[in-house]
Amino acid sequence: MKPIRSAESLSLFPVIALLLALTVASCSTTRRLGADDILYTGVKKVEYNHPDSTPLPSGVTSDIFNVINVKPNNSLYSPYVRWPFPLGLWVYNNWPNPKKGLRHWLYEKLVAEPVLISDVRPEVRVHMIDQMLDNNGYFRGRASYELVKGRNPKKAKILYKITPGPEYPIDTVEYLPDTCRLNHLIDSIARRSTYLAPGSRYCSDSLAAVRVNIANSLRNRGYYYFRPEFIEYLADSVMKPGRIALRMTVASNVPEFALTHYEVGRVTTTIHRNQGGGTPDTLRTSRGLLVRMQPMRLRDHLIPSCITFREGRRFSVRDMNRTQTYLSRLGIFSGIEINAVPDSTRRGVLDVNIDCTFDKPLEASIEMNVTSKSNSYLGPGLDFRVTDKNLFGGGEQLSVDLYGSYEWQTGRGRNSVFNSYEIGLNSTLAFPRLLAPRFIPRTRRELNWTRISLGADLLNRPHYFNMAQFNTGITYDWRATRHVTNSLTLFKLTYTKLIRTTHEFDSIMDANKAIAQSFRSQFIPQMGFSYIFDRQINRDNGLNWQFSVTEAGNLFWAIYEACGKKGEKTLFHTPFSQFIKGQTQLVYNRRLGHGDHWLVSRVAVGAAHAYGNSTEVPYSEQFYCGGANSVRAFTVRSIGPGSFRVPADQVNGYFDQTGTFKFEFNVEYRFPLFGPLHGAVFFDSGNVWLLKEDPDRPGGKLKASSFLRDLATGTGVGLRVDIGMLVVRGDLGIGLHAPYETGYRGYFNIGKFKNHFAFHLAIGYPF
Repeated sequence: MKPIRSAESLSLFPVIALLLALTVASCSTTRRLGADDILYTGVKKVEYNHPDSTPLPSGVTSDIFNVINVKPNNSLYSPYVRWPFPLGLWVYNNWPNPKKGLRHWLYEKLVAEPVLISDVRPEVRVHMIDQMLDNNGYFRGRASYELVKGRNPKKAKILYKITPGPEYPIDTVEYLPDTCRLNHLIDSIARRSTYLAPGSRYCSDSLAAVRVNIANSLRNRGYYYFRPEFIEYLADSVMKPGRIALRMTVASNVPEFALTHYEVGRVTTTIHRNQGGGTPDTLRTSRGLLVRMQPMRLRDHLIPSCITFREGRRFSVRDMNRTQTYLSRLGIFSGIEINAVPDSTRRGVLDVNIDCTFDKPLEASIEMNVTSKSNSYLGPGLDFRVTDKNLFGGGEQLSVDLYGSYEWQTGRGRNSVFNSYEIGLNSTLAFPRLLAPRFIPRTRRELNWTRISLGADLLNRPHYFNMAQFNTGITYDWRATRHVTNSLTLFKLTYTKLIRTTHEFDSIMDANKAIAQSFRSQFIPQMGFSYIFDRQINRDNGLNWQFSVTEAGNLFWAIYEACGKKGEKTLFHTPFSQFIKGQTQLVYNRRLGHGDHWLVSRVAVGAAHAYGNSTEVPYSEQFYCGGANSVRAFTVRSIGPGSFRVPADQVNGYFDQTGTFKFEFNVEYRFPLFGPLHGAVFFDSGNVWLLKEDPDRPGGKLKASSFLRDLATGTGVGLRVDIGMLVVRGDLGIGLHAPYETGYRGYFNIGKFKNHFAFHLAIGYPF
């Protein structure tokens, strides 16, 4: 029997909580400070006094912010904002620390020592800002600070005042005398730098970047031991007041070997077994000497195809990095080491020694999970995968994946505990190359894959159906450039078979013939292509564009037509689907201000159309809206198509809420809170529609006159725990407008307050 609480005790709880909060807030947080100590409560403001009303460049202000970015006690996410309840400080000032026991443990967990003005050392930070202004060409700039105290003289904020002064541009640049090959190369590289052009603002960081660029270019042209610090600058601001005369020189203490131009000597690649030991087997190739510790399974051409060094050519660090990359991406080595060693018998020659150690050939993983679905099914799952990473000795990967799950329905009126299960077996054979004609353009910077797949899946829904699915296909994945990824599904065949259906499921299908057609047993022969452009344009802007198109059944239909077959066409006495489907998505990221503040926007459009041998697009290929990655104010399949709404007395109406056209628009502001915790504020809008009229779903067809009114809209807030490799996300969506009739007039028509909210827990960012 559950305990019963009185109404009086329940009503006292908020009063007690309020009194506790007031007590904590009223207690002193400075009484343990020394006589000369002042509690630091954050940055009041950074005040810029521009003499000519020209603001500082964003890079300079960002560097200044990093200097002053000292967070006070109970800081939220910046030195400007502070949490109003300093619990840690209150414990430090008002709670004695016993030597042991529960109270000592609580003290250690809650206490926060005060951040003092003396800890911040604003005078040192002002000096750092002065140096930063000098390094950025503001030689007359000055910085100062002021303590801003309130009613409590033991607390203060810091007001920083910065007067940048005029900037000093570069007037002239004097390069090295063209007396040797090295000087000529340095001059030619430096003259291509856009920064060293007269009129550019003097900046020590930019000059350092030019030095690094020169050193990297020289190391790719045979000067392997050259370093950036061997380049020096002399700056003169007296020759022309207010302007900088710059001279480039080579340091006088540069060692002789750093000035030497090197060529590639002997290239030796040694492949070690994972267990160690073995008998060396030597093979001379066009890419050097290959030593394999036998026995091992390794094709003769595989390693030489990854080596970019050539004996007699100039030595390049780029070749070293590319060789490292090409060998690593094979995925068969646990360790790769490349060393360049001067040849003892020949001056200006570097021998290259490459050592690779095989990884374990077999890899097994097991994963357990718990899923919760929009149709109230909840349950655990198990996924067991075994991978052979070098099946034929050429880096081929064979993966066999066995998975299973069972679920039960959490709604009322269900007597079955073991409601549903799914079990499947997928296998994939992946070749680290394209088994295709050479006309497909691709880059060697990335690995290109040919994947052959075969799988089977059995799904049991006791209250509805038993369904089996078999699939096979071949896919090419390659990169045409650094930012472009392509995937071509040359052929994919899926067979879906409804083994058993219940009366309840049949009644749902009888009520909607279009849905019944999409669920029928059928073959789906497909071809498809997807294109992804992903580029971080600069540190503040990123763009991701995805496009895909899929067709099904056209090749089979053309063959049957050529043979004179009319009417519905079948494959092994089962009809095959015929449709075309395309979708695209554009995501734009923009950094706002300083730090990790981002505005992310997304637009997604998709359309599918069945014709010829099919009247409806298969259910698995149709679009749906709502959920954790869509319009988050609504649950999955709870809106659409169009203004159609499932009757309240129809159970499991989500079968109807799919469409053949989709539009979604999202805007999200992401910002850091503290540590790995991030926050978000978002706005979502979207829906799905039908491209064909369906009398069983009135209002579902796409029409220009009702398009805006049919868009479901919502806003919301979210919290994300971002630990780099994993993001756990919780989003609370707040509905603003439902596309269907709710009984309430006006745009904001959700109705009851409790119906406005939808909470989603997910892994990863929504887009």
